[in-house]
Amino acid sequence: MSALMQNDSYAVGQLTPSIVLYEPSFEGWLSAVFYVYANRLQNDVSLKLTAQDCYVPSLIAQATSVVTDEDKAERVLVKLNTLLGRSGMRNILWGFLSEKDNIGTTLFRVVKYAIDYPSRQIMQDLGNLDVLELVQTVKSVGREKHRMEAFVRFEHTTDDIYFARVEPDFNVLPLIGEHFRQRYQDQHWAIYDLTRGYGIYYDKSNSTPSRPAKLQTITDLDDAVLRNPASIHSPDEQRYQKFWQGYFTNVNIKERKNPKLHKQYLPQRYWKYLSEKQVLPNAEHLQKRR
Repeated sequence: MSALMQNDSYAVGQLTPSIVLYEPSFEGWLSAVFYVYANRLQNDVSLKLTAQDCYVPSLIAQATSVVTDEDKAERVLVKLNTLLGRSGMRNILWGFLSEKDNIGTTLFRVVKYAIDYPSRQIMQDLGNLDVLELVQTVKSVGREKHRMEAFVRFEHTTDDIYFARVEPDFNVLPLIGEHFRQRYQDQHWAIYDLTRGYGIYYDKSNSTPSRPAKLQTITDLDDAVLRNPASIHSPDEQRYQKFWQGYFTNVNIKERKNPKLHKQYLPQRYWKYLSEKQVLPNAEHLQKRR
């Protein structure tokens, strides 16, 4: 400490972390990356890139907010696509969708590594701690994507829309939309993320015989419907659920139950939205008939 006090040329700003705040979107993060390089901040070892909605003000941090600029974001995107290729950009995007703490900083350090060593296959360098963290994060996001594609349960509504509620650990709706778009082209359906307050909607009336309709983003849904979707169930929906619950019960072999293995493949946090895990008031249909 005494050495620092004796060095008159030492900048006080170097003692405090620098934080670049970006709007919580992928384009916002790309704009922040552009800002860092435009202002020659990339070599600041204390630099952090943080989403504005996750930032906790600090007395010692120097925070600067960056406005999203689509043109600048596009320039960064083109550059990264050249450096990282399709698979590398997939890792960057999936990592961003994890919404993990400090993911903006981790992604920036990976990008800086790629820019500093353009001829190196950086995504294969697991000796780099930032690359390792990103690869592990992408694996976690991939598992959540796979589970969402398997465990989403639609409920038929009075508006002839198949509606599903989800609460994924990561923001995987942008990743699972295409899976359902290709498989349910002849239905109106919507999947809503309760945690993040938005969903995706497929309107089959906009599709053609050769091309499915584009997905739409929905944000304005009645809270009462989200809390109690049974209020908009079609007359047949409860009957469908009874049939499914009865089938699930009757194909189960009591003597071969393995709750630990069952929870390993079907984590309990998903159960609240699985119709086979719900018990309706009239449960006679669940009695085995053999």
